[in-house]
Amino acid sequence: MPYLADPPPLKALLSTLIGIPSISSCSAQWDQSNRAVINQLATWLEGLGFACEVMPLSNNPDKANLVATLGSGSGGLVLSGHTDTVPYDAGLWQSDPFVLSERNNRFYGLGTSDMKGFFAIVIEAARHYRAEQLNRPLIILATADEESSMQGARDLVAAGKPSARYAVVGEPTSLQPIRLHKGILMDSVRVHGRTGHSSNPDAGLSALDVMHQVMASLLEFRQQLADNYQHPGFAVQVPTVNLGCIHGGDNPNRICQMCELQFDLRNLPGMSNEHLRNDIAARISAIADHTGAHIEYLPLIDGVDAYEEPANSTIVRVAEKLTGLEASGVAFGTEAPFYQSMGMQTIVLGPGSIDQAHQPDEYMELQQIKPCVTLLRQLIEQFCISTDNAA
Repeated sequence: MPYLADPPPLKALLSTLIGIPSISSCSAQWDQSNRAVINQLATWLEGLGFACEVMPLSNNPDKANLVATLGSGSGGLVLSGHTDTVPYDAGLWQSDPFVLSERNNRFYGLGTSDMKGFFAIVIEAARHYRAEQLNRPLIILATADEESSMQGARDLVAAGKPSARYAVVGEPTSLQPIRLHKGILMDSVRVHGRTGHSSNPDAGLSALDVMHQVMASLLEFRQQLADNYQHPGFAVQVPTVNLGCIHGGDNPNRICQMCELQFDLRNLPGMSNEHLRNDIAARISAIADHTGAHIEYLPLIDGVDAYEEPANSTIVRVAEKLTGLEASGVAFGTEAPFYQSMGMQTIVLGPGSIDQAHQPDEYMELQQIKPCVTLLRQLIEQFCISTDNAA
């Protein structure tokens, strides 16, 4: 049975994807729809016989996820990636971020590593198969807003789809299997004081003075976390708290009326985001009671859970065998915990380096492409065709 419409070669696939802007950002001036990328992927995958479902986001119909399924039945394998990229600084790029360029045995362009390149490689791997060859389904998943809110993954969990036994999240890991990563909270503390002339401190309430106490409390909390929680699977084995940016006041001779601090917290598997936020809120409430200041504690994102796939799970053992590399951990977050929460054994494994992600002149090494195609085909044959590891 011939393909309905065979997609173009891999380089043309990647060139087309790089050429479609799909930035997601918490800043409205940068944020863009990803629907053109989703529609293009659906066209290619339908041409290979996949059944495609486009799922608009619950909070923004201009963005969508794609669930593309080849074959039928229970179990099977999900190959997942996100369609959005981060914003960019054109002045720091040596070439147009939206035009795929090849030099130094690399493909350059925004999203080559993180992570539109993965979709081109997935399609190259998938074109080798037809539905009647599969004993269990192959599902290609493309999500929205991973780089900002992870709303695409959150909507999938709410919908309870897709349903599969195994999942591979193709983030750039240089083809190193990753079975654990830290969680992340990004939060804001806003202190509202009372302004007045600086010559009389009693005439006001300095938001900066109060924020000094907030920062001291957060640093004390950071030390307590480091003293009480460690995980040997990470290069940085303790939870981290980073005081990322602060803004406050408007002039040296005025008592500061408002000050805002934004920080992130990267926690370990087994730690609860809700409990951490409750602990921080209690600290801030105590400072507000003591100083009389009005203090707001606000989440900047909903938070991403830490993730850990057991070392002896099937997906980990298969990935280690196929790559010849031991699964390890990373500090950055992915959509893996969302799929794991739906009952899938999940691993993070993909081409490109995280060192290139979010950087000017982002690139993917050409030498990683063929090994990744081979690896994905081996995973498809193991989890969708082989009679072993049946769902």
